[in-house]
Order: sequence, then structure tokens, then C-alpha cells
Amino acid sequence: MKNELNKNKTLDKTLAVGGKFLFLDDIRQPYDAFEHTQQTIFLEKKWEVVTNYNEFIEWITKNGLPDFISFDHDLADMHYTTYHLSTNDEKSKEWQDAQLHIEKTGYECAKWLVDYCLDNNFDCPKFYCHSMNPVGKDKINGLLEQFSNY
Repeated sequence: MKNELNKNKTLDKTLAVGGKFLFLDDIRQPYDAFEHTQQTIFLEKKWEVVTNYNEFIEWITKNGLPDFISFDHDLADMHYTTYHLSTNDEKSKEWQDAQLHIEKTGYECAKWLVDYCLDNNFDCPKFYCHSMNPVGKDKINGLLEQFSNY
């Protein structure tokens, strides 16, 4: 079944009635997503908020699949350490680049979700991607739409 929520600019309220709503974002809250997307579902529903990959997995493992998930792509990992370069040292630059690449994103959350659904014979929950990162948003939508059609 095609996930129609991602085909339309306006969320279909009939697909998002009742149930559990999970909001994945490291900075914003659902009302902030409303400001960006103008989707009233972010104001009308009670959302459970998780801020990173580990919280996402823990919430689903503990509570089961939500009926609806809204994804952000760019997530700050809890163990990410901000490092400011004070020199032009090549090793320092390499270390900083390595730290930037350990950040788990909403895309990794979506990949975990697909594996979890496959392992447990579940359908993909309804989803929306509120990310402001257009490339990341396309990656999440592409992956989950492909799985939903599987």
C-alpha cells in the first residue's frame, strides 16, 4: 500500500486518527514543525518526542510500533562532542571529520524501522518527514515508500 501521506502536501487526517504519534527531532517540538510545514496534525495530536537514534529504538522496543511517525533527518548524537579547531593540524581535522560522521540521522532510524518491521512481520507505520534537509528528507521518504510498497 502506497503511503499517501508523503504524496500529498496536506496530511490526510483520516489516516492519522487516534493512536500513538512519535516525533523524532533533536531540537524542534511538534508545534515547531507546524510553523515549517503548516500541517495541523502537529497541533492537533499528542506526540511522544524522541531526540535521537537510541531513544527512537528504545521507545519502539518498549511501546511497540506507533501508528504515525514524523521524522527529522539531522539528529545530534548524545555522545557527539563539539570540537573546535584551534590549529590547522591535519590530525585534528581528521578527528573532527570522524566525529561529524558518527552522528546517527533520521535515515538510520528509518533503516532500523524497516529492519524491525521485516523481522517482526509488521507493516510500515504511517509517516511524514518534517526535515528541513531536502536530501535527507528524500532519502527517508524514498526508503519508507519503497518498503511500504514491498
